[in-house]
Amino acid sequence: MKELTVLEQIILSAVWALKNNAYGVSVRQTVKKVSGKSLNYGTLYNNLEQLLKKGYVAKTEGDSSPDRIGRPRIFYTLTPNGQKALREAYELHTTIWNSIPDFIGINKK
Repeated sequence: MKELTVLEQIILSAVWALKNNAYGVSVRQTVKKVSGKSLNYGTLYNNLEQLLKKGYVAKTEGDSSPDRIGRPRIFYTLTPNGQKALREAYELHTTIWNSIPDFIGINKK
């Protein structure tokens, strides 16, 4: 499986954290809250489309309602492959940081 970029990891983790409420605005807000990075919508949607092409996210169109003006929201969810890729990224980072305990202040015995 191809390694994820840091931005892809952040976006996938935001989609995972939002569960069934992961649409453009909520993902962008979560990315900002978690990472401090303010993504423009072009960058966000471009990355979501790439994650969709890689099979890491799926998208569904939300229901239209009379009080909602404009297009229906597009909701994103992690696919099993997306969950696997995110877990592998976590394991890789954990292995890397655990290999340098002095840097992060962990005393291995």
